[in-house]
Amino acid sequence: MIALDAHQIAQITGGTVLGLQDSAPALVIQHVTTDSREATAGTLFVAKPGEVTDGHKFVGTAFAAGADLALVQRPVPDETGAVYPSVQVDDVVEAMGALAAWVVAHLRELHGTGADGVKVVGITGSVGKTTTKDLLRAIFESVGPTVAPQGSYNGEVGVPLTVFTATPQTRYLVVEMGATHIGNIEYLCNMVHPDVGVVLCVGTAHAGEFGGVENIAIAKGELVEALGTDGVAVINQDDPRVRTMHSRTQAPVVFFSSDTDTSTLPPQAQRVWATEVTTDDDGHPTLTLHFPDGSEHRVVSGLIGAHHVSNILAAATAAYVSGVPAAQIASVLQNQAAGSRWRMERTERADGVTVINDAYNANPQSMRAALQTLAALGRPSGQRPARRTWAVLGGMLELGDLSVQEHDSIGRQVVRMNISKLVVVGETARPMYNAAHLEGSWGNEATWVEDADTAEELLARELAPGDIVLFKSSNAAGMKVLGDKVAAATVDGQRAPAAANDAPAAGDHWLSAGDCVNAETTEPSGIQGERA
Repeated sequence: MIALDAHQIAQITGGTVLGLQDSAPALVIQHVTTDSREATAGTLFVAKPGEVTDGHKFVGTAFAAGADLALVQRPVPDETGAVYPSVQVDDVVEAMGALAAWVVAHLRELHGTGADGVKVVGITGSVGKTTTKDLLRAIFESVGPTVAPQGSYNGEVGVPLTVFTATPQTRYLVVEMGATHIGNIEYLCNMVHPDVGVVLCVGTAHAGEFGGVENIAIAKGELVEALGTDGVAVINQDDPRVRTMHSRTQAPVVFFSSDTDTSTLPPQAQRVWATEVTTDDDGHPTLTLHFPDGSEHRVVSGLIGAHHVSNILAAATAAYVSGVPAAQIASVLQNQAAGSRWRMERTERADGVTVINDAYNANPQSMRAALQTLAALGRPSGQRPARRTWAVLGGMLELGDLSVQEHDSIGRQVVRMNISKLVVVGETARPMYNAAHLEGSWGNEATWVEDADTAEELLARELAPGDIVLFKSSNAAGMKVLGDKVAAATVDGQRAPAAANDAPAAGDHWLSAGDCVNAETTEPSGIQGERA
């Protein structure tokens, strides 16, 4: 982090310093967290009020762990009655945003703007934000100091936490931008003022909260609307709702596409596109990238699934318009695998069972893409024999009035793809099971179970060597934990010892990252939950 003292933090946030004597040496803050377990010397602990509990209750825990300062909305006394060293503000989340905006502005003061200055890249879309972010981080890290989010830190708390990890040497800042309402992305743009804005797609994720897909498109377009004439909008030509966003920005536009047809684009539009797109026997996309400079580069990705071609193109385009040479981009993308967990994460068990855990998040678009990959991996190819395929699916949340319809559609698609076995977990997902039966799935081809424990027992009995099993659901549905358990199982069905990060931290702690905590791992499941 860029070091700040308590008085500088108060000045930036409009806050008041509490619990520090004027004669006391300045506290130098070099780390910011909303998790009391992460506090060390030089930490600013943000006492964020949450939906379940209140971070102010854990200020003492943070100081016991080594924190030097707290950001609070009210004074917090210690056991002697003295107020902990703090900066008091009206709203800690808004104060985090103000601090993040200062950090970005300071980086630009240090390194300037333009071709050789700091590059801030914002990424939004209903599907693919995290994978695109991970690819872009890898490209930028090959040419300069880079900061990008952990996991899916993409809201009004997660974006500042990402920005706070910047140092004076940072030259590339990648910001993932999610939303649950119109105005969320505009707020984030006003915080970090991106130089490049990437819009991936508009889907039905969070349609219930937004009030429909068209409102999602309005929200996503806030990113390109925020760009100035000196910025660049990177737009997905293959998504009709995104393609028309070129009219909503004053910035130059560069499109990306896996289609050779340019008839839908404005005259003389620039773009990065892919040809000769295939997947190998392990599901890795292979493609030829074409750049505006006329160069062509063949890339074999380490990702799994043809649907990642769009993410590869988006990352390549964003890096290109940020000044990274095309050959360098292609070199980094070669064999580049997923950088975050539970995104088509593949595990080969000792007994020959292949586990694909793609259960960090789910919506109808990503669910269909994962199922298409599963079906392709199960088909015979060359010397590879056919394999039995299992789809273990939980609910897709926050679809509103579309929930039953969308789950029904997925169940029918599983049957039409000839996936061998469907295991539907939980009441929300039950329409998948009903639809599979109506589509012609009989006997034990489709099964509904009440919870993940029952699904685990079923899989322990019935998975056989050579099977491929996919786990997919929204984060809160818990299929990622089930996928980890099945991936760690030994041949006789007994689970392997838990990984170190599976154990809860001992003692009292406060995880205020949106109150989204997996009960089995105490791991943040996403700042402020899932966002489109």
